[in-house]
Order: sequence, then C-alpha cells, then structure tokens
Amino acid sequence: MVRLSFAVALAAVSVSAPAARPAASSGPAEIRTVVAAMEAAWNRGDFRGYMRGFANPGVVFVSRGKIQDGWQGTLDHYIREYDGAAERRGVLRFWDLKIEMLAPDAAMLVGRYRLNRPVDPQTGINTRLFRKIGGRWVVTMNHVSSLEAPARP
Repeated sequence: MVRLSFAVALAAVSVSAPAARPAASSGPAEIRTVVAAMEAAWNRGDFRGYMRGFANPGVVFVSRGKIQDGWQGTLDHYIREYDGAAERRGVLRFWDLKIEMLAPDAAMLVGRYRLNRPVDPQTGINTRLFRKIGGRWVVTMNHVSSLEAPARP
C-alpha cells in the first residue's frame, strides 16, 4: 500500500512539474541581421539586395491601402518610386523592433521606420511575418502603416 501511495505521489509530481524550457531561439538575432542587411541595401540603392529579405515569389506586401503584386511587383514599385538620385530614395532606418517567436519557423516583427528624404519623408509602423524557409529567415507578409503628415492650413 505504501509503495502504491509513493508511486501515485511520484506520478503526480511528474505530471505537475513544469517542462524543461527549450533552448533560447536564435531567431530574433537572425531576424535583426536580415533587417539590418535590408536597411543597408536600401541606403546604398540596392533594391534587389533589399528584396533578398522577402520571400520570392510569395511575399504579400500591403502599403497605402494597396496590396503589391508579389515579389516582382514590390521590386518594380521600389524601382519606379525610389530609384535614381539618392535624395529620391532617401535614407531608411528601422528601430524599436519587437520580435515575437510564433513557432520555430515563424516570427512576428513590429517596429518603427523612417524614410528621410527632402520630398515626401515617411515615418510609421511596420508589421512583418517572418518565416524560416530553406534555412533562412524571410518576410512573407509586410504591412506598412505610415503616419499621415498634418494638413497644412
């Protein structure tokens, strides 16, 4: 009887004991590296380098109330809207990045961005879904929410 009680008590402790925590994921650090590489590529005018951070062809990109047409459509948009003189492209900066791991191969990033340029500077919030595909982290969904400049009197 004592053995049975001890076995039941041991089983109860085993069931109620917290599971061992998995090793810390390197995902957030790897994702920050991807974002830093994207920022650097944009700032040197390398839009194809910037686009390496996105899933190709399947990225969903939402901005200004529109959905871009996949990877190529997004690249075409960047070249059409920002290519040419450095003043047109501006200087891009991402900061205040908060990364939440959703699964070993999925993460959500919410952060701030600023595109400094003489005409039509932009600032706002960027929400990105990252997936680890083929051993590398890429953006599969990108949603940009720009702050609107106050109306001039």
